[in-house]
Amino acid sequence: MKNKENAKLIDDMQDEYDFSTMKEIKNPYPKLFKKQITININSDTIDYFKQEAKLTGIPYQSLINLYLTDCATKKRKLNLTWK
Repeated sequence: MKNKENAKLIDDMQDEYDFSTMKEIKNPYPKLFKKQITININSDTIDYFKQEAKLTGIPYQSLINLYLTDCATKKRKLNLTWK
């Protein structure tokens, strides 16, 4: 029954939209693609972001990415003090 419903939806969509007249365009956001890397992060730091993830409902890896992106966007400089 679902196959018939799906087929009807596809037919209805094809009647409504004419894809043959559409022009192909390049993705305007290629620089926004993520790149997978390997990075060593302290366990305490990962635990911190995992706790934040529980509070916010955002995956911890996304939180780390958001934080690093914010730093890069705002061109934050490191303030390191060696003891």
